Amino acid sequence: MNNIRQEKTNQFYLDSIMKKGKIPPQALDLEEAIIGAIMIDKKGLDEVIDILFPEIFYKKEHQEIFFAIQKLYHNSKPVDLYTVLNELRKIEKLESIGGELYLIGLTQKVISSAHIEYHSRIVIQKFILRKLISISSNIIKKCYEDSTDVFDLLDYAESKLFEINQKYLITKKYETTQGLIQKAIEKIKKTEKEGLSGISSGFHRLDNITSGWQNSDLIILASRPGMGKTTFMLSMVKNVVVDQKIPIIIFSLEMSSIQLITKLISSETGISSEKMKRANLSQLDWEHLLKKTKTLKNAPLFIDDTPSLSIFGLRAKCRRLISQHGIKLVFIDYMQLMGIHDPGSGSRIQNREQEISVISRSLKSIAKELDIPIIALSQLSRAVETRGGSKRPVLSDLRESGAIEQDADIVLFIYRPEYYGFKIWDSDEDNDSCIGQAEIIIAKHRNGGLDKFRLKFISDQAQFVNLEEKEETSLAWEEDYKKNVLDKENFLMSPPYIDFNDEDISNEKIID
Repeated sequence: MNNIRQEKTNQFYLDSIMKKGKIPPQALDLEEAIIGAIMIDKKGLDEVIDILFPEIFYKKEHQEIFFAIQKLYHNSKPVDLYTVLNELRKIEKLESIGGELYLIGLTQKVISSAHIEYHSRIVIQKFILRKLISISSNIIKKCYEDSTDVFDLLDYAESKLFEINQKYLITKKYETTQGLIQKAIEKIKKTEKEGLSGISSGFHRLDNITSGWQNSDLIILASRPGMGKTTFMLSMVKNVVVDQKIPIIIFSLEMSSIQLITKLISSETGISSEKMKRANLSQLDWEHLLKKTKTLKNAPLFIDDTPSLSIFGLRAKCRRLISQHGIKLVFIDYMQLMGIHDPGSGSRIQNREQEISVISRSLKSIAKELDIPIIALSQLSRAVETRGGSKRPVLSDLRESGAIEQDADIVLFIYRPEYYGFKIWDSDEDNDSCIGQAEIIIAKHRNGGLDKFRLKFISDQAQFVNLEEKEETSLAWEEDYKKNVLDKENFLMSPPYIDFNDEDISNEKIID
Protein backbone atom coordinates (compact mmCIF):
# COMPACT_ATOMS: atom_id res chain seq x y z
CA MET A 1 0.00 0.00 0.00
CA ASN A 2 2.85 2.39 0.83
CA ASN A 3 4.44 1.81 -2.57
CA ILE A 4 1.15 2.47 -4.39
CA ARG A 5 0.60 5.64 -2.35
CA GLN A 6 4.17 6.80 -3.14
CA GLU A 7 3.71 6.17 -6.87
CA LYS A 8 0.50 8.21 -6.87
CA THR A 9 2.26 11.05 -5.06
CA ASN A 10 5.14 11.00 -7.54
CA GLN A 11 2.73 11.03 -10.48
CA PHE A 12 0.85 13.98 -8.92
CA TYR A 13 4.07 16.02 -8.68
CA LEU A 14 5.09 15.02 -12.22
CA ASP A 15 1.71 16.11 -13.61
CA SER A 16 2.04 19.42 -11.78
CA ILE A 17 5.49 20.06 -13.27
CA MET A 18 4.32 19.18 -16.76
CA LYS A 19 1.41 21.63 -16.49
CA LYS A 20 3.68 24.48 -15.42
CA GLY A 21 6.53 23.93 -17.87
CA LYS A 22 8.90 21.56 -19.61
CA ILE A 23 11.42 19.31 -17.90
CA PRO A 24 14.80 18.47 -19.45
CA PRO A 25 15.07 15.13 -21.31
CA GLN A 26 16.04 12.38 -18.87
CA ALA A 27 15.78 8.66 -18.17
CA LEU A 28 16.26 8.28 -14.40
CA ASP A 29 15.03 4.69 -14.31
CA LEU A 30 17.65 3.68 -16.87
CA GLU A 31 20.37 5.60 -15.02
CA GLU A 32 19.51 3.61 -11.89
CA ALA A 33 19.52 0.35 -13.86
CA ILE A 34 22.94 1.11 -15.40
CA ILE A 35 24.65 1.91 -12.08
CA GLY A 36 23.00 -1.05 -10.37
CA ALA A 37 24.09 -3.41 -13.18
CA ILE A 38 27.69 -2.14 -12.99
CA MET A 39 27.88 -2.91 -9.25
CA ILE A 40 26.53 -6.45 -9.58
CA ASP A 41 28.30 -7.50 -12.80
CA LYS A 42 31.83 -6.42 -13.80
CA LYS A 43 31.18 -7.48 -17.40
CA GLY A 44 28.62 -4.71 -17.69
CA LEU A 45 31.19 -2.08 -16.76
CA ASP A 46 33.61 -3.36 -19.42
CA GLU A 47 30.92 -2.86 -22.07
CA VAL A 48 30.15 0.78 -21.28
CA ILE A 49 33.22 2.28 -19.58
CA ASP A 50 34.44 3.81 -22.87
CA ILE A 51 31.12 5.52 -23.73
CA LEU A 52 29.93 6.73 -20.32
CA PHE A 53 31.25 9.51 -18.09
CA PRO A 54 29.77 11.32 -15.07
CA GLU A 55 28.38 14.33 -16.96
CA ILE A 56 26.06 12.13 -19.02
CA PHE A 57 23.89 11.29 -15.99
CA TYR A 58 21.06 13.71 -15.24
CA LYS A 59 20.85 13.15 -11.50
CA LYS A 60 23.67 14.68 -9.47
CA GLU A 61 23.82 11.65 -7.16
CA HIS A 62 24.34 9.36 -10.14
CA GLN A 63 27.16 11.56 -11.42
CA GLU A 64 29.00 11.24 -8.11
CA ILE A 65 28.46 7.48 -7.92
CA PHE A 66 29.75 6.94 -11.45
CA PHE A 67 32.74 9.19 -10.73
CA ALA A 68 33.67 6.83 -7.87
CA ILE A 69 33.16 3.79 -10.12
CA GLN A 70 35.33 5.35 -12.85
CA LYS A 71 38.09 6.10 -10.34
CA LEU A 72 38.11 2.51 -9.08
CA TYR A 73 38.21 1.15 -12.63
CA HIS A 74 41.13 3.35 -13.72
CA ASN A 75 43.07 2.33 -10.59
CA SER A 76 42.53 -1.35 -11.52
CA LYS A 77 40.48 -2.01 -8.38
CA PRO A 78 37.39 -4.25 -8.23
CA VAL A 79 34.01 -2.55 -8.67
CA ASP A 80 31.11 -3.81 -6.52
CA LEU A 81 28.72 -2.52 -3.88
CA TYR A 82 31.27 -2.54 -1.06
CA THR A 83 34.19 -0.98 -2.96
CA VAL A 84 31.94 1.79 -4.31
CA LEU A 85 30.61 2.44 -0.78
CA ASN A 86 34.15 2.73 0.58
CA GLU A 87 35.27 4.98 -2.28
CA LEU A 88 32.30 7.33 -1.78
CA ARG A 89 33.03 7.42 1.95
CA LYS A 90 36.69 8.18 1.22
CA ILE A 91 35.87 11.14 -1.05
CA GLU A 92 33.16 12.28 1.40
CA LYS A 93 30.26 11.89 -1.00
CA LEU A 94 28.39 8.99 0.61
CA GLU A 95 25.94 11.15 2.54
CA SER A 96 25.26 13.49 -0.39
CA ILE A 97 24.17 10.59 -2.63
CA GLY A 98 21.66 9.29 -0.08
CA GLY A 99 23.80 7.00 2.04
CA GLU A 100 24.22 3.23 2.01
CA LEU A 101 20.48 2.54 1.63
CA TYR A 102 20.28 4.40 -1.69
CA LEU A 103 23.26 2.51 -3.08
CA ILE A 104 21.86 -0.85 -1.92
CA GLY A 105 18.52 0.05 -3.50
CA LEU A 106 20.18 0.53 -6.89
CA THR A 107 21.60 -3.00 -6.86
CA GLN A 108 18.16 -4.44 -5.99
CA LYS A 109 16.51 -2.91 -9.06
CA VAL A 110 18.36 -5.12 -11.57
CA ILE A 111 19.28 -8.77 -11.84
CA SER A 112 21.87 -8.66 -14.66
CA SER A 113 23.73 -6.37 -17.07
CA ALA A 114 22.22 -7.99 -20.17
CA HIS A 115 20.98 -4.76 -21.80
CA ILE A 116 23.37 -2.26 -20.26
CA GLU A 117 24.84 -1.00 -23.56
CA TYR A 118 21.39 -0.37 -25.03
CA HIS A 119 20.31 1.44 -21.87
CA SER A 120 23.51 3.49 -21.89
CA ARG A 121 22.92 4.73 -25.43
CA ILE A 122 19.44 5.93 -24.49
CA VAL A 123 20.91 7.84 -21.53
CA ILE A 124 23.52 9.36 -23.89
CA GLN A 125 20.78 10.47 -26.27
CA LYS A 126 18.96 12.21 -23.42
CA PHE A 127 22.20 13.93 -22.45
CA ILE A 128 22.78 15.11 -26.05
CA LEU A 129 19.24 16.51 -26.15
CA ARG A 130 19.97 18.47 -22.97
CA LYS A 131 23.20 19.78 -24.48
CA LEU A 132 21.37 20.87 -27.63
CA ILE A 133 18.76 22.68 -25.54
CA SER A 134 21.52 24.46 -23.61
CA ILE A 135 23.40 25.46 -26.78
CA SER A 136 20.20 26.59 -28.51
CA SER A 137 19.21 28.71 -25.50
CA ASN A 138 22.63 30.35 -25.49
CA ILE A 139 22.43 31.02 -29.22
CA ILE A 140 18.95 32.55 -28.84
CA LYS A 141 20.25 34.79 -26.05
CA LYS A 142 23.16 35.96 -28.20
CA CYS A 143 20.80 36.62 -31.13
CA TYR A 144 19.02 39.28 -29.07
CA GLU A 145 22.26 41.07 -28.18
CA ASP A 146 22.97 44.09 -30.39
CA SER A 147 26.73 43.65 -30.15
CA THR A 148 26.67 40.12 -31.58
CA ASP A 149 28.39 39.61 -34.93
CA VAL A 150 26.27 37.21 -37.00
CA PHE A 151 29.26 35.45 -38.57
CA ASP A 152 30.95 34.95 -35.20
CA LEU A 153 27.66 33.55 -33.92
CA LEU A 154 27.46 31.13 -36.86
CA ASP A 155 31.01 29.95 -36.15
CA TYR A 156 30.13 29.55 -32.48
CA ALA A 157 27.04 27.47 -33.32
CA GLU A 158 29.00 25.31 -35.77
CA SER A 159 31.82 24.71 -33.30
CA LYS A 160 29.43 23.68 -30.51
CA LEU A 161 27.53 21.26 -32.75
CA PHE A 162 30.84 19.92 -34.05
CA GLU A 163 31.98 19.35 -30.48
CA ILE A 164 28.88 17.31 -29.67
CA ASN A 165 29.27 15.22 -32.79
CA GLN A 166 32.96 14.53 -32.19
CA LYS A 167 32.78 13.92 -28.47
CA TYR A 168 29.47 12.23 -27.78
CA LEU A 169 28.14 10.50 -30.89
CA ILE A 170 29.63 7.03 -30.67
CA THR A 171 28.46 4.98 -33.64
CA LYS A 172 31.62 3.07 -34.57
CA LYS A 173 31.48 -0.64 -33.94
CA TYR A 174 34.42 -2.99 -33.60
CA GLU A 175 34.97 -5.12 -36.68
CA THR A 176 36.02 -8.76 -36.67
CA THR A 177 39.01 -10.11 -38.54
CA GLN A 178 36.66 -12.20 -40.69
CA GLY A 179 34.73 -9.14 -41.88
CA LEU A 180 37.85 -7.08 -42.48
CA ILE A 181 39.54 -9.84 -44.48
CA GLN A 182 36.46 -10.15 -46.69
CA LYS A 183 36.49 -6.39 -47.35
CA ALA A 184 40.21 -6.50 -48.17
CA ILE A 185 39.70 -9.38 -50.63
CA GLU A 186 36.85 -7.53 -52.34
CA LYS A 187 39.05 -4.44 -52.69
CA ILE A 188 41.87 -6.53 -54.21
CA LYS A 189 39.42 -8.06 -56.70
CA LYS A 190 38.16 -4.61 -57.65
CA THR A 191 41.73 -3.38 -58.14
CA GLU A 192 42.53 -6.42 -60.30
CA LYS A 193 39.49 -5.71 -62.46
CA GLU A 194 39.79 -1.92 -62.77
CA GLY A 195 43.57 -1.52 -62.48
CA LEU A 196 43.38 1.03 -59.64
CA SER A 197 41.90 0.82 -56.17
CA GLY A 198 41.35 4.59 -55.96
CA ILE A 199 40.51 7.58 -58.15
CA SER A 200 42.98 8.10 -61.00
CA SER A 201 44.84 11.41 -61.00
CA GLY A 202 45.36 11.16 -64.77
CA PHE A 203 49.14 11.07 -64.33
CA HIS A 204 50.41 7.56 -65.03
CA ARG A 205 53.54 7.59 -62.88
CA LEU A 206 51.62 9.01 -59.92
CA ASP A 207 48.85 6.42 -60.28
CA ASN A 208 51.40 3.59 -60.47
CA ILE A 209 52.85 4.64 -57.13
CA THR A 210 49.62 5.48 -55.26
CA SER A 211 47.17 3.21 -57.11
CA GLY A 212 44.93 6.28 -57.30
CA TRP A 213 43.62 8.55 -54.55
CA GLN A 214 42.37 6.33 -51.75
CA ASN A 215 39.27 6.90 -49.63
CA SER A 216 39.90 8.42 -46.18
CA ASP A 217 43.36 9.72 -47.24
CA LEU A 218 44.55 13.28 -46.66
CA ILE A 219 46.85 14.34 -49.51
CA ILE A 220 48.94 17.50 -49.14
CA LEU A 221 50.14 19.21 -52.33
CA ALA A 222 52.77 21.81 -51.41
CA SER A 223 55.17 24.19 -53.11
CA ARG A 224 56.46 27.74 -53.06
CA PRO A 225 54.27 30.41 -54.71
CA GLY A 226 54.51 30.41 -58.50
CA MET A 227 55.38 26.72 -58.84
CA GLY A 228 51.91 25.81 -60.12
CA LYS A 229 49.96 24.29 -57.23
CA THR A 230 46.60 25.52 -58.51
CA THR A 231 47.51 24.57 -62.08
CA PHE A 232 48.45 21.03 -61.00
CA MET A 233 45.18 20.80 -59.05
CA LEU A 234 43.16 21.94 -62.10
CA SER A 235 44.97 19.44 -64.33
CA MET A 236 43.85 16.68 -61.96
CA VAL A 237 40.35 18.17 -61.82
CA LYS A 238 40.15 18.05 -65.62
CA ASN A 239 41.35 14.45 -65.66
CA VAL A 240 38.80 13.43 -63.02
CA VAL A 241 35.61 15.32 -63.95
CA VAL A 242 35.96 15.49 -67.76
CA ASP A 243 37.59 12.15 -68.51
CA GLN A 244 36.19 10.02 -65.66
CA LYS A 245 32.93 11.90 -64.88
CA ILE A 246 33.59 11.66 -61.12
CA PRO A 247 31.84 14.39 -59.04
CA ILE A 248 34.24 16.65 -57.13
CA ILE A 249 34.14 19.90 -55.15
CA ILE A 250 36.80 22.62 -55.09
CA PHE A 251 36.92 24.94 -52.10
CA SER A 252 38.79 27.92 -53.53
CA LEU A 253 39.86 30.29 -50.75
CA GLU A 254 42.44 32.16 -52.83
CA MET A 255 40.92 32.67 -56.30
CA SER A 256 37.35 33.55 -57.25
CA SER A 257 35.25 30.88 -58.92
CA ILE A 258 35.32 32.78 -62.25
CA GLN A 259 39.12 33.01 -62.21
CA LEU A 260 39.36 29.31 -61.43
CA ILE A 261 36.96 28.24 -64.15
CA THR A 262 38.74 30.49 -66.68
CA LYS A 263 42.00 28.66 -65.96
CA LEU A 264 40.17 25.37 -66.34
CA ILE A 265 38.74 26.49 -69.71
CA SER A 266 42.25 27.40 -70.84
CA SER A 267 43.49 23.96 -69.79
CA GLU A 268 40.61 22.19 -71.52
CA THR A 269 40.71 24.19 -74.79
CA GLY A 270 44.46 24.72 -75.09
CA ILE A 271 43.85 28.43 -75.68
CA SER A 272 46.24 30.70 -73.84
CA SER A 273 44.75 32.19 -70.68
CA GLU A 274 46.38 35.50 -71.66
CA LYS A 275 44.45 35.51 -74.95
CA MET A 276 41.19 34.87 -73.10
CA LYS A 277 42.00 37.56 -70.57
CA ARG A 278 42.50 40.09 -73.38
CA ALA A 279 39.57 38.64 -75.38
CA ASN A 280 41.96 38.38 -78.35
CA LEU A 281 40.30 35.34 -79.90
CA SER A 282 40.04 34.42 -83.56
CA GLN A 283 37.07 32.77 -85.18
CA LEU A 284 38.69 29.37 -84.82
CA ASP A 285 39.43 30.10 -81.16
CA TRP A 286 35.76 30.89 -80.56
CA GLU A 287 34.57 27.76 -82.33
CA HIS A 288 37.03 25.60 -80.41
CA LEU A 289 36.17 27.27 -77.10
CA LEU A 290 32.42 26.84 -77.53
CA LYS A 291 32.83 23.22 -78.56
CA LYS A 292 35.09 22.31 -75.64
CA THR A 293 33.10 24.19 -72.98
CA LYS A 294 30.00 22.15 -73.85
CA THR A 295 31.86 19.14 -72.46
CA LEU A 296 32.95 21.11 -69.43
CA LYS A 297 29.42 22.34 -68.74
CA ASN A 298 28.23 18.78 -68.29
CA ALA A 299 31.10 17.87 -65.96
CA PRO A 300 30.08 17.11 -62.33
CA LEU A 301 32.22 19.94 -60.93
CA PHE A 302 31.23 22.19 -58.02
CA ILE A 303 33.16 25.26 -56.87
CA ASP A 304 32.80 27.07 -53.56
CA ASP A 305 34.81 30.29 -53.22
CA THR A 306 33.67 31.22 -49.71
CA PRO A 307 36.51 33.30 -48.19
CA SER A 308 37.99 32.29 -44.81
CA LEU A 309 35.98 29.07 -44.76
CA SER A 310 36.06 27.44 -41.32
CA ILE A 311 36.76 23.78 -40.79
CA PHE A 312 33.26 23.39 -39.37
CA GLY A 313 31.67 24.98 -42.44
CA LEU A 314 33.79 22.75 -44.69
CA ARG A 315 32.62 19.63 -42.92
CA ALA A 316 28.95 20.61 -43.13
CA LYS A 317 29.21 21.46 -46.83
CA CYS A 318 31.04 18.23 -47.64
CA ARG A 319 28.39 16.13 -45.93
CA ARG A 320 25.62 17.98 -47.78
CA LEU A 321 27.37 17.68 -51.17
CA ILE A 322 28.03 13.97 -50.67
CA SER A 323 24.38 13.42 -49.80
CA GLN A 324 22.97 15.53 -52.64
CA HIS A 325 25.50 15.08 -55.47
CA GLY A 326 27.58 12.02 -54.59
CA ILE A 327 30.88 13.93 -54.32
CA LYS A 328 33.86 11.54 -54.41
CA LEU A 329 36.84 13.90 -54.10
CA VAL A 330 37.51 17.22 -52.30
CA PHE A 331 40.11 19.86 -53.23
CA ILE A 332 41.07 22.77 -50.95
CA ASP A 333 43.06 25.74 -52.29
CA TYR A 334 44.69 26.31 -49.88
CA MET A 335 44.64 25.16 -46.24
CA GLN A 336 46.57 28.08 -44.68
CA LEU A 337 43.69 30.37 -45.66
CA MET A 338 41.19 28.36 -43.66
CA GLY A 339 40.01 29.48 -40.25
CA ILE A 340 38.90 27.64 -37.15
CA HIS A 341 37.34 28.36 -33.82
CA ASP A 342 38.23 26.33 -30.78
CA PRO A 343 35.33 23.82 -30.34
CA GLY A 344 35.74 23.96 -26.58
CA SER A 345 35.30 27.69 -26.13
CA GLY A 346 34.09 29.10 -29.40
CA SER A 347 36.96 31.59 -29.38
CA ARG A 348 39.68 31.93 -31.98
CA ILE A 349 42.95 30.17 -31.26
CA GLN A 350 45.70 32.76 -30.92
CA ASN A 351 48.70 30.59 -31.82
CA ARG A 352 48.95 30.20 -35.61
CA GLU A 353 50.90 26.96 -35.43
CA GLN A 354 48.27 25.48 -33.12
CA GLU A 355 45.52 26.66 -35.47
CA ILE A 356 47.11 24.98 -38.49
CA SER A 357 47.57 21.82 -36.41
CA VAL A 358 43.85 21.76 -35.61
CA ILE A 359 42.97 22.35 -39.29
CA SER A 360 45.31 19.54 -40.39
CA ARG A 361 43.94 17.12 -37.79
CA SER A 362 40.36 18.05 -38.65
CA LEU A 363 40.89 17.53 -42.39
CA LYS A 364 42.20 14.03 -41.73
CA SER A 365 39.25 13.38 -39.43
CA ILE A 366 36.77 14.57 -42.09
CA ALA A 367 38.41 12.43 -44.78
CA LYS A 368 38.17 9.37 -42.54
CA GLU A 369 34.64 10.07 -41.36
CA LEU A 370 33.22 10.76 -44.85
CA ASP A 371 35.42 8.05 -46.44
CA ILE A 372 36.66 10.22 -49.30
CA PRO A 373 40.10 11.53 -50.35
CA ILE A 374 40.81 15.17 -49.50
CA ILE A 375 43.56 16.98 -51.44
CA ALA A 376 44.66 20.14 -49.66
CA LEU A 377 47.11 22.63 -51.16
CA SER A 378 49.70 24.10 -48.80
CA GLN A 379 52.40 26.75 -48.79
CA LEU A 380 56.06 26.08 -48.05
CA SER A 381 58.26 28.23 -45.84
CA ARG A 382 60.91 30.62 -47.22
CA ALA A 383 63.63 28.25 -46.05
CA VAL A 384 63.57 26.75 -49.56
CA GLU A 385 64.69 30.06 -51.07
CA THR A 386 67.61 30.54 -48.67
CA ARG A 387 69.19 27.15 -49.33
CA GLY A 388 72.17 26.98 -51.62
CA GLY A 389 72.33 24.63 -54.58
CA SER A 390 69.19 22.63 -55.31
CA LYS A 391 65.93 24.18 -54.18
CA ARG A 392 64.12 20.88 -53.86
CA PRO A 393 61.69 21.09 -50.91
CA VAL A 394 61.74 18.68 -47.99
CA LEU A 395 59.11 17.82 -45.36
CA SER A 396 60.53 20.26 -42.83
CA ASP A 397 59.67 23.09 -45.26
CA LEU A 398 55.93 22.66 -44.68
CA ARG A 399 54.82 26.02 -43.44
CA GLU A 400 53.69 26.86 -39.91
CA SER A 401 53.16 23.38 -38.50
CA GLY A 402 54.81 19.98 -38.27
CA ALA A 403 51.33 18.53 -37.73
CA ILE A 404 50.70 18.69 -41.50
CA GLU A 405 53.54 16.22 -42.06
CA GLN A 406 52.23 14.01 -39.27
CA ASP A 407 48.54 13.96 -40.28
CA ALA A 408 48.95 13.62 -44.07
CA ASP A 409 48.86 10.21 -45.71
CA ILE A 410 50.64 11.54 -48.81
CA VAL A 411 52.76 14.68 -49.22
CA LEU A 412 53.54 15.87 -52.76
CA PHE A 413 55.95 18.67 -53.68
CA ILE A 414 56.17 20.53 -57.01
CA TYR A 415 59.67 21.57 -58.04
CA ARG A 416 60.46 23.56 -61.22
CA PRO A 417 64.19 24.43 -61.55
CA GLU A 418 63.30 26.82 -64.38
CA TYR A 419 61.59 29.04 -61.78
CA TYR A 420 65.00 29.66 -60.16
CA GLY A 421 66.75 30.30 -63.49
CA PHE A 422 68.27 26.82 -63.90
CA LYS A 423 68.50 25.48 -67.46
CA ILE A 424 69.23 21.81 -66.74
CA TRP A 425 68.27 19.31 -64.06
CA ASP A 426 70.87 19.49 -61.31
CA SER A 427 70.86 15.72 -60.78
CA ASP A 428 70.83 14.78 -64.47
CA GLU A 429 74.17 13.47 -65.77
CA ASP A 430 72.99 13.91 -69.37
CA ASN A 431 72.41 17.63 -68.85
CA ASP A 432 68.80 17.20 -69.86
CA SER A 433 66.94 20.50 -70.22
CA CYS A 434 64.48 21.37 -67.44
CA ILE A 435 62.72 24.09 -69.47
CA GLY A 436 58.97 23.57 -69.45
CA GLN A 437 59.17 20.65 -67.04
CA ALA A 438 58.31 20.05 -63.40
CA GLU A 439 59.29 17.39 -60.90
CA ILE A 440 56.62 15.89 -58.65
CA ILE A 441 58.21 14.62 -55.44
CA ILE A 442 56.37 12.10 -53.27
CA ALA A 443 57.99 12.99 -49.95
CA LYS A 444 55.67 10.97 -47.74
CA HIS A 445 53.49 7.98 -48.55
CA ARG A 446 52.00 6.24 -45.55
CA ASN A 447 50.87 3.17 -47.51
CA GLY A 448 53.51 2.97 -50.20
CA GLY A 449 56.93 3.93 -51.44
CA LEU A 450 58.55 7.31 -52.13
CA ASP A 451 59.52 8.44 -55.60
CA LYS A 452 59.72 11.40 -57.96
CA PHE A 453 58.84 11.86 -61.62
CA ARG A 454 58.62 14.60 -64.22
CA LEU A 455 55.70 16.20 -66.00
CA LYS A 456 55.39 18.67 -68.85
CA PHE A 457 54.37 22.14 -67.63
CA ILE A 458 52.52 24.34 -70.11
CA SER A 459 52.21 27.66 -68.31
CA ASP A 460 50.15 29.63 -70.84
CA GLN A 461 47.54 26.86 -70.99
CA ALA A 462 47.51 26.30 -67.21
CA GLN A 463 48.16 22.57 -67.32
CA PHE A 464 50.48 19.75 -66.43
CA VAL A 465 50.57 16.71 -68.74
CA ASN A 466 52.41 13.41 -68.86
CA LEU A 467 55.80 13.73 -70.60
CA GLU A 468 54.85 11.14 -73.21
CA GLU A 469 51.86 13.27 -74.16
CA LYS A 470 53.76 16.54 -74.50
CA GLU A 471 54.15 16.46 -78.28
CA GLU A 472 50.52 15.53 -78.80
CA THR A 473 49.36 18.18 -76.34
CA SER A 474 51.46 21.01 -77.66
CA LEU A 475 51.09 20.28 -81.37
CA ALA A 476 47.56 18.93 -81.82
CA TRP A 477 45.81 22.26 -81.46
CA GLU A 478 48.48 24.06 -83.53
CA GLU A 479 48.17 21.57 -86.42
CA ASP A 480 44.39 21.79 -86.34
CA TYR A 481 44.68 25.56 -86.20
CA LYS A 482 47.04 25.76 -89.21
CA LYS A 483 44.98 23.30 -91.26
CA ASN A 484 41.84 25.31 -90.78
CA VAL A 485 43.59 28.61 -91.51
CA LEU A 486 44.28 27.45 -95.05
CA ASP A 487 40.56 26.88 -95.61
CA LYS A 488 39.33 30.09 -94.03
CA GLU A 489 40.03 33.62 -95.10
CA ASN A 490 40.29 36.60 -92.81
CA PHE A 491 40.16 34.38 -89.71
CA LEU A 492 42.02 37.06 -87.78
CA MET A 493 39.25 39.54 -88.27
CA SER A 494 36.60 40.18 -85.65
CA PRO A 495 35.07 37.09 -84.02
CA PRO A 496 31.93 35.68 -85.63
CA TYR A 497 28.51 36.74 -84.47
CA ILE A 498 27.49 34.56 -81.56
CA ASP A 499 23.87 34.44 -80.52
CA PHE A 500 24.07 34.36 -76.72
CA ASN A 501 20.32 33.80 -76.58
CA ASP A 502 20.92 30.35 -77.95
CA GLU A 503 19.83 27.89 -75.24
CA ASP A 504 22.86 25.75 -76.01
CA ILE A 505 25.34 28.36 -74.83
CA SER A 506 23.39 30.61 -72.50
CA ASN A 507 22.18 30.38 -68.95
CA GLU A 508 24.02 27.12 -68.39
CA LYS A 509 25.83 26.81 -65.12
CA ILE A 510 29.46 25.83 -65.25
CA ILE A 511 29.72 26.49 -61.56
CA ASP A 512 27.18 25.27 -59.12
